[in-house]
Amino acid sequence: MINLAYAMTGGSGGAGGGGLGAFLPLIIIFAIFYFLLIRPQQRKAKQHKQVLADLRKGDKVVSSGGLHGLITGMSDDVLTVEISPKVRVKISRGSIAGVVGRPEAQVKG
Repeated sequence: MINLAYAMTGGSGGAGGGGLGAFLPLIIIFAIFYFLLIRPQQRKAKQHKQVLADLRKGDKVVSSGGLHGLITGMSDDVLTVEISPKVRVKISRGSIAGVVGRPEAQVKG
């Protein structure tokens, strides 16, 4: 019985394979995931954070809920957005999806 088990291992006393050779496919898969999924997602998050930091009064923005409006007031975490004449709502800064347009004076300078 012992001879049969020894014969099934290929005759070597070790576990076979090599240390790095066994992990090479996992390393390759991780590298592919990093360059195709993780890195682009980090870039997009960094760009969105920069857009939120650059918000100013008068910017036309769209929220993640789909509201389009003009920024009329700002504090650290809350923006006041005018969505129609004399209709203003307060929106969390983090819920801004992007800037639709900027006034001409700010674009040039």
